This record gives sequence, structure tokens and C-alpha cells, in this order.
Amino acid sequence: MSTASRQVALVTGASAGIGRSFAFALADRGHDLVLVARDTARLDALAVELRAAYGANAEVLTADLSDPDALAVVEARVSDTERPVDLVVNNAGFGTSGPFVTLPIDREEQEVQLNVVALVRLTHAALGAQVDRGRGGVINVASIAGYQPTPGNATYAATKAFVSSFSQAVHEELKGTGVKCMVLSPGFTRTEFQDRAGIDSDEVPGFLWQDAPTVVQHALRAYDKGRAVCVPGPLNSVAAAFTSVTPQSVTRRIAAVVVNKSEK
Repeated sequence: MSTASRQVALVTGASAGIGRSFAFALADRGHDLVLVARDTARLDALAVELRAAYGANAEVLTADLSDPDALAVVEARVSDTERPVDLVVNNAGFGTSGPFVTLPIDREEQEVQLNVVALVRLTHAALGAQVDRGRGGVINVASIAGYQPTPGNATYAATKAFVSSFSQAVHEELKGTGVKCMVLSPGFTRTEFQDRAGIDSDEVPGFLWQDAPTVVQHALRAYDKGRAVCVPGPLNSVAAAFTSVTPQSVTRRIAAVVVNKSEK
């Protein structure tokens, strides 16, 4: 397939985990890629793999999206009408762990900047161009952690609650435009996320875990169907439904117990 006939997907946080799996799955579907992350070496290696395996053109765009200047560069690429982006996957993000009052506030602010502000700005940049064309879409990666207040991961869970609410509202606003917006809310997924967030995942039962390719497979099927929300896996779907009908006074206590066990 010639690159001229390929759709283009931009994936943030593409160097590892769910973002990397999105890159492979989308290349397999015939997309060219714009790969965004902080680690140039990893992105370059991924680009080589994608070209070799799928013949996909893979553009590397190194950026720390918590930095406003770097974010502006990616926004410009997303909204470039001469090089249209058909799908944006806002996957970049990180978490912190521990009592909020003990955590460095600059790091918490950076978490909000990346998980929320960058995602909102890139969604806006993408949709502005896509609505004009009458096609395209955005997948915003949240987490089932966003379904309830989570003591010990207070800022992370709050940012993901924002992503879920924001994405579902935008989904409704886009009806009739030919453009889609979906939120993906995975449960426990085997990536580098836990180590980076300082979370000891040994206490989490094995049956609760999914791998990144499986999460992405669920996500793309749901996106194809025009869904507003994808919660991969039956156990995660049940957990999300439980928290939606249970008082937050209960769910936040349950979440605190789970987080405290994982931090011991």
C-alpha cells in the first residue's frame, strides 16, 4: 500500500506500554504513524520496527508534553491541514503514589499538565481540523481509577475522572459531524506505569491483569463501533458499573484499602 493512501494516526506516549501497542495495531491496520514521546532513541527504534513489519511511514516527534513549548509543536502537527491526522490517541500520562500532602507539589502540577491540559489541547487541535474535513477521531486514555476517588493516588485518579467526563461530553457534541471521540479506561495493565508511579503491584491478583495488546484490541473494536466508552475486560466493566451505583463514601474507602495494600 502506498503511503499516499494511508490514514495517519498520531500516538502520544508511543515509546512503551499501551501507546506502543497502539502504534503496532494501527500500523497493522494500514495507518502511517506520528510517534510522540520523550525518548528519541526508543521512538527511532519503534519507527524502524514499524517500517520493517508493515511498510508504514513512521514520523518521530520527540516532545515532553508537560512543557508548553513542546506541546505547541505537537499541536501544530495535529492541526496541520497539509498533513492531516485522521486519529489522535492521547495516551501519554503518568501517576504518583502516596498521601497527597507528602508529595512534591511541582510533580503533582506536572501530572495535571500532562494528563489533563496536554490532552485537552491536543483533542481541540485534532477536532478543529477533523470536523472541517468531516472525518477523523480521538481516543483519550483514562483509567478505571477515574471511576472513584482514590486515596493514595488522589491526583492521578482525579485527572482520569476528568478525561472520562470530558471525552464523553465531547463524544455527544460531535454527533452528526463524522468525527468520533472515545475514552478508553483500562484496568490493571502490564506496562512500565506501575514502576514509574512507585506502585508495588505484587498484591494485585494475576486474574485482574491484562496486557497492552489486548487492551488496544478492545479499544479499536469499540472505536470502530462508534462507542463513547471502552472499559476492556468483563471484570473491569463490572467494577466500573459497581462504582457508578455505589456511594463514593464506600468506593473511596475500598480504593484506599487496595492502594494501601499495593504500597506495602
